[in-house]
Amino acid sequence: WHLTTLFGCWRWVRHYWCRSPLFSGNNQTLHTAQAYLKRRPMDILSIISVLISLSAVFSFINYRYFRLPRTIGLMLFALVLSIVLIVIGRTGWDLRGQAAVLIQRIDFNRFLLQGVLGFLLFAGALHVEANELMQHKWIIFSLATAGTIFSTFLVGVLAWLVFRLMDPVLPFIYCLLFGALISPTDPVAVLGILKELKVPKSIETQMAGEALFNDGVGVVLFIVFMRLASGGPDTSIGQSALLFVKEAFGGILTLGLVMGGYDLAHTLHTSGPLAIVAAGLLIGNHGRAFAMSETTRKNLDTFWELIDEILNAILFILIGIEVLVLEINFHYFLAGLVIIPLVLLVRLISVGVPFGLFGQEIPFRKNAVKTLTWGGLRGGIAVALALSIPQGPQRGIIVFITYMVVIFSIVVQGLTIKKFLKKWDV
Repeated sequence: WHLTTLFGCWRWVRHYWCRSPLFSGNNQTLHTAQAYLKRRPMDILSIISVLISLSAVFSFINYRYFRLPRTIGLMLFALVLSIVLIVIGRTGWDLRGQAAVLIQRIDFNRFLLQGVLGFLLFAGALHVEANELMQHKWIIFSLATAGTIFSTFLVGVLAWLVFRLMDPVLPFIYCLLFGALISPTDPVAVLGILKELKVPKSIETQMAGEALFNDGVGVVLFIVFMRLASGGPDTSIGQSALLFVKEAFGGILTLGLVMGGYDLAHTLHTSGPLAIVAAGLLIGNHGRAFAMSETTRKNLDTFWELIDEILNAILFILIGIEVLVLEINFHYFLAGLVIIPLVLLVRLISVGVPFGLFGQEIPFRKNAVKTLTWGGLRGGIAVALALSIPQGPQRGIIVFITYMVVIFSIVVQGLTIKKFLKKWDV
């Protein structure tokens, strides 16, 4: 399989790249490269071949020499590759520009939110026990709804204060937009980390349940603030509240299967992520118990584990190489350094308050607050939402700072979570 994808990668290189003006012996500009690639665009098979080939090579290097958690290792190697291309670009050979042209052909927002997210959510929800969720329903519900809403507004206010003290200034509505996309934990990143950890079942259920459900709430808030920022016709408080109820609760009621359910929810203007989570829970619990033989259950788990591994690899490779298309600015970097600890502080508060209200009878309660705070990873969904913001002066700021928070979350929090749990005897 890996040899096949590598052959596909080489076929693309030979057919598209080696025949390009860039390697004809002339000192061509990036504009020439862009024009050539527009005339000879990459087909979807070539793009998939490149991404899977990179994931195969990086996975082997990681397994052989570094032994990092797989998804984190893939993203780190892709990030290092991107940085190397940027450094080489400083020497006059603009490989970064050439690679960025190719990356821009991959619509990351559409690839994730309208493509692989449904599969990843379904695969994650398939192994979550409904009975365990019901035992922690009030904690999970409060974290996914009230906690996400509270975090959105508090992050928005703090980000607005930061940008008032620094240059550039970001309008308040865009600060709330940033709060909405960065507040939910990423289910793909969190579920990937949970595979590597050994934590009490109660904490695992709380982390997985919150990650699966708060994402739909965050997306709904993002849509509401996007409409308010764009000044569309439905910008009143009543219309915004109606949109929230329709998206969030309609999504849970839309019990379809992965692609059909996601598209149906999108057509009905309800939350696709919540629809897929509900479908995964239904199939993974009631379907597994009452409608499957042992062989069927084994085949189901094997198939979705394979899908989950491949799509996760591609997703984290893309997160790593998206740095090539970022608008790098020193002021953005300073703002990001200030906002990263603020996001963690807000996370601690938004987790601690629900546990103070509903968690008195839950074991490991104190450790659960610390674990959910540090283990609440942000990932590709936040980047995809930031990239979906229309072009304008605010978009570059939000995309860059979102990327900083995501990289810190996955690399620093993801790599230290085991030592963190060991320190607190979780």
